[in-house]
Amino acid sequence: MAAAARRPAGATRAAKGKTKPPVLDPVRLHGLADAAAPHAPDTFDGLRFDGESFDGTDLQGSTFSECEFSSASMMDTGLRGTRFLDCRFTGLYAPVFRAPRSTFRDVVLEGSRLGSAELYDGAWDSVHVDGGKLDFVNLRSSRLTNVLFSGCLIDELDLDGVHATRVAFRDCRIGSLNLSGAVLQDVDLRSTEFRSITHLPGLNGATVDEDQLMMLAPLLAANLGLRIEG
Repeated sequence: MAAAARRPAGATRAAKGKTKPPVLDPVRLHGLADAAAPHAPDTFDGLRFDGESFDGTDLQGSTFSECEFSSASMMDTGLRGTRFLDCRFTGLYAPVFRAPRSTFRDVVLEGSRLGSAELYDGAWDSVHVDGGKLDFVNLRSSRLTNVLFSGCLIDELDLDGVHATRVAFRDCRIGSLNLSGAVLQDVDLRSTEFRSITHLPGLNGATVDEDQLMMLAPLLAANLGLRIEG
């Protein structure tokens, strides 16, 4: 789809000076062929994997283009450097999801259950993570552009060294959030709950709501060395 046809997810294009929402291309899959899980790296186009197990398979460096994964299992699958282009995941199950240095472009991941998700050094563009439970998400040193997390429960989110542009968290619950070395631009945390934040200066470039600001006030004061006395 041409860039000019893109529209922000769930909103009109933001006015100047406002937090810019992520711009997502819809994932439309037609005429897919049913396929079994592959056993070796390759290029895969226009396939549907329904209930297939990729467990323990080495698929490093593969490319999946216009593919659908429904109730697939990817426990300890080797996905280093794998590219997912115009793909949809529904009900993905992976206690250990190994996909460092991978590329996700125009991808929807919905209703999935991931334990330890190793996604560091990756590149995400136009990605929607919708619902699901994620225990530990390691996105260290990744580049995130036009990414939406909605209705997710994330225990630990590691954004150490991340470059994030137009990333939004809507109605999510995050346990601990690590922003050490993060570079943020138009990152929207409003309507999301989080229990703790590592490296408060990493919030530069993020947007919070008034309730979140009140919650952060003691942490911000401590970070600045302020004493609050009645």
